[in-house]
Formats: sequence, structure tokens, C-alpha cells
Amino acid sequence: MISEEQFKKELDIIIKNAIREDVGDGDHSSLACIPASANGKAMLLVKDKGIIAGVDFAKKVFEYVDSDLDVEVLIKDGAPVKFGDIAFYVSGSSQSILKAERLVLNAMQRMSAIATKTNYFVQLLEGTNTKILDTRKTTPGIRALEKWAVKIGGGENHRFALYDMVMLKDNHIDFAGGITKAIQKTQEYLADKKLDLKIIVEARNLEEVEIILQSNGIYRILLDNFSFADTQKAVKMIGDKCLTESSGGINEETIRKYAECGVDFISSGALTHSIYNMDLSLKAV
Repeated sequence: MISEEQFKKELDIIIKNAIREDVGDGDHSSLACIPASANGKAMLLVKDKGIIAGVDFAKKVFEYVDSDLDVEVLIKDGAPVKFGDIAFYVSGSSQSILKAERLVLNAMQRMSAIATKTNYFVQLLEGTNTKILDTRKTTPGIRALEKWAVKIGGGENHRFALYDMVMLKDNHIDFAGGITKAIQKTQEYLADKKLDLKIIVEARNLEEVEIILQSNGIYRILLDNFSFADTQKAVKMIGDKCLTESSGGINEETIRKYAECGVDFISSGALTHSIYNMDLSLKAV
């Protein structure tokens, strides 16, 4: 994953762009009927159940919109919530609260849904040594939020983007002329560019696992769309030579069986691309 500094920059970009998109030259609904001097208080009301996520992000949004806004947190990120819970209160300029409202809700509703689904998968893996990973199947422009939500839910982050890890998938391998050539070219490229990046190589079958194992310096082998039986065989073949990851259509019904095959990681795009937002509201008090 990217550095903490880069992650914070990503969040700043998200907030700045979202406020630009939503507010434009002014929140004319609020400017028209609420005096600039008016102060108010609002609460983040939970109307669903699951894992709350995005409270710390909401604080960043309020700070960006108006540093004089005061946030009183009652429920922290990662905590279970139910209908009727109040996650926080925000008080200060009424206009400022309303300016930040939609970004806070949009982010928290999606982040909480992702954290809830991730936490469900984590519970399904309880008792195994397998960890759940996210993917790059995220919403363009808000990847940092969605990957943050996965962490809040108890999952682990895969690479953040194309630049912080090498992942040689089927198309890379085919375009490069085969697995061995793809690995060799990659290692030469990294050495030439003086880049210290981990290398993951995708295998489509057991024969490809054997070929990958002939090369040194591989961080993880991705077992793509393997059966349970072949996954067990692959894990045995790989041993402690590198880490293992299962991927490809794995769902809540099959995830436990793949974990019991002994893989180190299971990656799931469904953590971020197939979720229903948690129902949250920001209500004036």
C-alpha cells in the first residue's frame, strides 16, 4: 500500500473535488434562507445495522469546510451500530453544516456498507490463517475511502494502484510471451528503474504454478479460479517459497472452503463493487 503521507493527500484531493462538485459557487438553498450568523447542531443518525465507518473522514470534511465546527464523537469507526444510534454531533455555523452534509453522508453510507461486508467475510474466516483482501475494483475517484473502509471492517488492503506493486496477470503474461519472460522482463525493469516493488504472478492452472516456482523473487502467487482440489495441491506445491492468494468468483458460500485449503489471502472485488449503502441521516437537533 501507499505511504501514510500519500494516503492523506488522496483524502485531501477527494474532499476538495467533492466540495467543488457539490457546492460550486455557493449553497444557494442555505444562503437564501439561513443567516450567516446562525448556529445550529446536528446528529449523525443510524437507521440501519452494521459496522460504522467514515467518522474520522467526516471530521476531516467538517474541518475543511469550517474549522470552527465542533464534532463530538459518540461511536468510533469500526464499532457495531444499530437503528437509532447516534454516531456524532456536529455544532457551529448552520450554513457550514449543510454545506458538508451531503459529502459526509455519501462517504459514510458507502464506507459503512463496505466495512460491514468486510467484517462479515472476516467472521466467515475466523479460526483460519487466511486474510481477506480488497482489489482495484473500486469507485473511480474515491478509492482511498473504500480501501480505508475495508481496513475498518477488519480486512487487508491489496495494492492501492498500478504504481505500488507489480501484478502480472493473464494479459501481461500473454502479451509478454509467457510467464518466464514476463517475470524476467519485470525483474530487469525494476532493477533498471531502481524500484523496490513486490511481484505477484497469476496462475491459471497447476502447470503455471510449476513454471512460476522456477523463478526467484516472487512475493505471492495468485491462484485464479482454481477448484478446491487444485487449490490444495497448489498450496502444497508452493509451500513456504512464497505467499498464496485465491481469487475469482469467491463468495460467502465458498470463502471458508478456500481458506481451509491453506491459502494466505483471499481477494474479493465484491467488498467494494457489490454493496448496498448503509442508511444514515444528518438531522438537525
